[in-house]
Amino acid sequence: MKTDDSREILLRGERLSKRFTDKDRQIDALSEVDVFLRRGEFLGVVGESGSGKSTLLKVISGLLPVDAGEIYCGEERMTGCGAREMGKRLQMIFQDAKSSFDPRFSMVHSILESGRGKRDLAEVRALIDLVGLDSVLLSRKPAALSGGQCQRMAIVRALYNGADILLCDEITSALDVSSQAQIVGILKKLKEQRGLAVLFVSHDIALVRMLCDRVLVMQNGRVVEGGRIANVVDDPQDPYTRQLIESARRQSL
Repeated sequence: MKTDDSREILLRGERLSKRFTDKDRQIDALSEVDVFLRRGEFLGVVGESGSGKSTLLKVISGLLPVDAGEIYCGEERMTGCGAREMGKRLQMIFQDAKSSFDPRFSMVHSILESGRGKRDLAEVRALIDLVGLDSVLLSRKPAALSGGQCQRMAIVRALYNGADILLCDEITSALDVSSQAQIVGILKKLKEQRGLAVLFVSHDIALVRMLCDRVLVMQNGRVVEGGRIANVVDDPQDPYTRQLIESARRQSL
């Protein structure tokens, strides 16, 4: 599948739906959501808490089964594949990267063990340099690293796995301003140097505008607006999008 942009479509979700039951109430966390991601493209997903952003990533990554719809990586149908199989094509990075590492092991152990049989310390060291970390940190356990360092280690682990798609779930929201800027700089560099594609979930519209090419706006499990980031932010068509943007502007004052 291609669009008017000639770059290859790496990831595609069609009419994705997911429903949860909370006591006697059914919640449509996703309702027929369409999403695609091109090689080298950053797609932002914004919306309030409970809008379905994180559920979308978990369904795509195989952490949650989809109730309806189809998922493709390239032209290969991946619907129903679990996290292990999806992990061969994409990697997810969480808000709390530190908890995604086993606290018992050093960072180098965790990264090497994630490589599906590959044990290339030289490649790990090269990736550590790429994200601007000191290789001495590889011998340390997660508790000895800062949140920003763990986020960069999580990026190293994803790249070591050969992923050309990253699913990022609020990965800067728990970091200080300096660490946020470092993560954003790394992602931009990876986009330029490696053609990395990123699905970037965030509540920070200003950050999404700075980093992403396109954006989807979600409300109550549905995409209410989407398009080029500048078009959506500068000329929002949906009332909910206008509300989000106005709220972000007031908070920045």
